[in-house]
Amino acid sequence: MVFSSPIFLFLFLPITLGVYFVLPWRSRNFWLLGTSLVFYGWGEPKFVLVMLVSIVGNYLLARWIDRVDDSKRRRVPLTIAVVLNIGLLAIFKYTDFAVQNVNVVLSDLDLRTLRLPDIALPIGISFFTFHALSYVIDVYRRVVPAQRSLFNIGLYISLFSQLIAGPIIRYHDVANQLEQRSVSRGDFAYGVERFVVGLGKKVLIANSLAGPADLIFSIPGDQLTLPVAWLGLVCYTLQIYFDFSGYSDMAIGLGRMFGFHFLENFNYPYISQSLTEFWHRWHISLSNWFRDYLYIPLGGNRISPRRTYLNLVIVFFLCGLWHGAAWNFVFWGLFHGAFLVAERMGLSRVLAGWRAPWRHVYLLLVVMVSWVFFRASTLSHAWSFLAAMVGLSPASGIEHPLGLYADTLTLLALTAGAIGSMPIVPALGRRLAAAPGLSVEIGASAFKLAAMASILLTSVMLLAAGTYNPFIYFRF
Repeated sequence: MVFSSPIFLFLFLPITLGVYFVLPWRSRNFWLLGTSLVFYGWGEPKFVLVMLVSIVGNYLLARWIDRVDDSKRRRVPLTIAVVLNIGLLAIFKYTDFAVQNVNVVLSDLDLRTLRLPDIALPIGISFFTFHALSYVIDVYRRVVPAQRSLFNIGLYISLFSQLIAGPIIRYHDVANQLEQRSVSRGDFAYGVERFVVGLGKKVLIANSLAGPADLIFSIPGDQLTLPVAWLGLVCYTLQIYFDFSGYSDMAIGLGRMFGFHFLENFNYPYISQSLTEFWHRWHISLSNWFRDYLYIPLGGNRISPRRTYLNLVIVFFLCGLWHGAAWNFVFWGLFHGAFLVAERMGLSRVLAGWRAPWRHVYLLLVVMVSWVFFRASTLSHAWSFLAAMVGLSPASGIEHPLGLYADTLTLLALTAGAIGSMPIVPALGRRLAAAPGLSVEIGASAFKLAAMASILLTSVMLLAAGTYNPFIYFRF
C-alpha cells in the first residue's frame, strides 16, 4: 500500500482518521499501532513478524539499559541491540550481495559457488532499523528514559506515516507526542494541504518524468546519444527529488493530521552552491542521523584533518551501502565523500571566489553525475551512460531519437519541476501575505484553495488511470 493509491486515499486513510477521532485518547495509540501494522503487512504479511521482532527486542533491551547505572555494564545490552538491528538489516538486505561477491572469487578459483534461497527485502527495513537504533542509543546516552509502554515503542517504530520511506524520526523528538498530543483545526488543515502538495509532487511531476527516465536508462550505452542521455539524467534528477520530497511532504502532513510534528526533510537542495550545503538540504533526517550516531562518535571535527577526512569517507561509504546492496551505490557514496573531503581540503575556498551561478553549476554537475551511479543498474552501465553524456558513444541517434522522449508532457513536467525545485512559490506567497488589503487576502486564499483542489483532482484522475506509481525510496 502506498500513499498515492486509491485504496489508501479512499479506504485506509478515511477509516483510520474517522475511528481515531471517535476513540478516547487512551485508545488512540493502540488504534494507530494496529492500523500501522496492517498498512505494513498489506502486501507481505509475513514481514510483520520482522517488525514485531524489532519492536519487542528493542523495547526489552532499552529497558535493560535504563536499569543499569554502570556505563560499562550498559554496553552489553547496547551491543546486543546493535547486533540485533544490524543483523536483521544484514540478513535481509546484504546477504545476497555478499554471496554474489564471494561467488565471484570462488568462480575465479574454480571452486564450487554458494547457493542460497532468495531472500525478499522487507520494505522500509533501513528506515525502521535506524528508528530503532536511534532510540536504543539515546537511552544508552541518557538523552531520554526508556519508554515503559511496549505499545508506544511499537507505534514509534511502525507509525505508517513515516514507516516506509522516512523521514527518519528521532525518538527524543516525538517522545512527548507519543504520550500526549492534540490536533487543532489549523494543524489538521495544514496537514491536509501538505499531503496534497506531496501527492501532486509525486503524481504530477515525479511520475510524469519516471517514464522517459526509465526508458532512457534502459537503452544500452552504445545506442545513446549525448542529448538523449542528458534528457534522461535531467528527468531522473527531478524525478528522485519530487518523488522523495513528495513522500516526505505526505508523511509530514499525515503526521500533523494525527497530532505529530515531524522535522523537515528537504530544503530546496538543488539551489545549493556546494556539496556540503547540499547535504544540509537533502534528506536532512538521514544526514543528521549519520552525523550524530556515526560521524561524531568517530571523532567528528575534533581530531586531526586526516582522520576527519577518513571519517567522512567511512560515513558516506556506509551511506551508499545503506541505500542499496550494490557496488554502484557504494561508488555513489564514495563519490560524495570524495567531493566533501575535497571541499574541506580547500575546494570550498576556491568556490568562494567564484560567482554564485558558477558555484551552482558546479553543484548541479557533481550531483547529477552522482545520480548516474545511483540510477544505473551496474557500474559498467553507469560508465557507458557517462560516456554517452560526453559524446563518446558511437550511437547515430536513428534508433533512439530525442523527439521520441521529449514529448509535451515531459517538457511540461520538466518546466514544473525546475520551478518547483526553487523557492519561488513560497516567496510569492510571502509577498502576497504581506500585501495590504482585505481583497488581496481573500483572493490569495481563494487561489490557494483552487490550486489545492486542482492538484488533488488531477492527481486522483491520473491514479485512477493507473499511471506509474511506486516510490523510489521504498526499496531502501
